Amino acid sequence: MHRETEKITEIVLKAARKARRETQDTPEAKTISRINWPLDCTVGPGLEGAIACETKIGFVNGTRGELTYCGYDIFDLCAYSTFEEVSYLLLYGRLPTEKQLESFKAKLLAARSLPHTLRMLMGFPLEQMHPMACLRLGTNLMRQRLTWQDSDAARPKSVRAIAADEDSIPMETLPKGEEKAIYEFKKAKAERPAEVPVGTTDAAGRAACIHLISGLATISAAVARVREHRLPIEPDPELGHAANFLYMMTGKRPTAEQERIMDIALILHADHGMNASTFASMVVASTLSDVYFSIGSGIAALSGPLHGGANEAVLVMLEKIGHPDNVDEWFEKAMRRKKKITGMGHRVYKTYDPRARILGPLAGYVAKHDKDAALLLRIARRLEKRVVATLGKEKGIFPNVDFYSGIIYKSMGIHRNMFTPVFAVSRVAGWTARVHEYLKKNRIFRPRALYVGEFGKEYSDVSVREKPAAKKARASRA
Repeated sequence: MHRETEKITEIVLKAARKARRETQDTPEAKTISRINWPLDCTVGPGLEGAIACETKIGFVNGTRGELTYCGYDIFDLCAYSTFEEVSYLLLYGRLPTEKQLESFKAKLLAARSLPHTLRMLMGFPLEQMHPMACLRLGTNLMRQRLTWQDSDAARPKSVRAIAADEDSIPMETLPKGEEKAIYEFKKAKAERPAEVPVGTTDAAGRAACIHLISGLATISAAVARVREHRLPIEPDPELGHAANFLYMMTGKRPTAEQERIMDIALILHADHGMNASTFASMVVASTLSDVYFSIGSGIAALSGPLHGGANEAVLVMLEKIGHPDNVDEWFEKAMRRKKKITGMGHRVYKTYDPRARILGPLAGYVAKHDKDAALLLRIARRLEKRVVATLGKEKGIFPNVDFYSGIIYKSMGIHRNMFTPVFAVSRVAGWTARVHEYLKKNRIFRPRALYVGEFGKEYSDVSVREKPAAKKARASRA
C-alpha cells in the first residue's frame, strides 16, 4: 500500500474494531454445508424469502451487520485488498497468487481500451439518454464487437433450433426437487465456427466476464465525459483499475488517497447477495443466453429507482435541508408525514450496514479538504443522530451504503447522475461471478404465479359487449 494511504487503512480497521465490538454479543450465523432439495421456506410476494440456489460467493448477515466475500470479511478486504484482487476472488473463489494477480491485471488492462465500441456508442445521442441506458447500450455494443455470437457463422441450423419454454415441472404439480429438469434437452457445447473473426469469444466463459469488469468502467467514464461535451480518454496503462476509472472520467490523474478511496468503494459494492439486479442477470443466464445479455439485464434492473440511485437522492435531500441547524425541523416534519428517510434502513440489515461503517468515516476524510463536502457531512451526521435515536433501537433503521457514498463521489468530481453507473462498474464483478457459478449447475428459473382469476366465462361478440363502466352504471340503476 502507498504510505500516503496508511491513514485510510487505519480508518477501515478502526471501523472494523467498532463493528465487532458492537456486535460481539449477537449470535453467529448458522452455516449450511449442503441443501437437501426440495427445501421448505416461507415465500412472500416478489419471491421474498425464496431460496433459488446455493452459492459460495457472498453472504450477508443482516442481524450482525456482516458482509462476506468467499469467506473473507469485507473489513479485511477493504483494509488490505484491491478491486482487481477482489474481482479475482469472486470469479475464481480464491485469492490469487502474485503471478495469478499479475496475469489477471494484464487481462483487465488488455480489455480496458474499447475504441471501436466507443466509436459505435458515440453515434447515439448520449447527452439525451439516461446514463444507465447508455451503459446498457454500451454493454450490447461490446457484445457485438468482442464475441462471435452475432456473426452469420454462429447462427444455429434451423433443424437444430429448439423452440420451447423448458419447464422443470408441470405447473399444476408440486416441486419434487429433481437433480435435473424433467424436460431438459441435452445441450452440446457450442463449437467455435471456423469463419468467425479472430480474437472474439463465445460470450460465456471467464474471458467475457473479464471483458465486462474492465469494459464497463471504460464505457461509464466515456459516457460521463460525452454527457459533459468532452471526448473520451484512453486508459493509462500505468494506472490500476480504480485510478484509471477516475482518470478516464475526470481527465485528472487521481491522488493516492483518491485512488484508494475509490478502490474501497468498488470493493464495498462488488457483491451483495441475491438482490434484484443479480437475480435478473442470473435469470437471463439460466436460459443459456450469454453473459453480455445477462449483465445488460442486471444494468436494466439497477436503473430502477427502487434498486439504484439512492445515493443521488440522499445528496438532493441533504442539499434541500441546507444546514445542520435545519435538520431537527426537517426531520420532525418528515416524521409527521411518515416520509422515508433516504439512505436509512435496509431490506436485510437490521443493524448498521457494514459498508456505511466504512464510507461514513471516509466521507469525513475527504471533507477535511472540501468545504462543500464538509457542510453536507455535518448535515448527514446530524440527521443520522436523529434517525438512530428515534428509529434505530425500535425499528432497526440505521445508515445504509447509500447514505455517505454520494458525498465521497461528489468530492471526487463525479456528477450525481453517474452515481448509479459507478455502482454498476463495481457490481459487475458480483454479477459475472454469480452467473458463472450458477451455470455450472444450471437450471432455468421457473417460479409459478398463483392464478386467482375466474373460470368458465362465455365468449361474446365484440358488437354486443358493454364497457365495464356502462355495465356498472346499468347495474346500479337496476
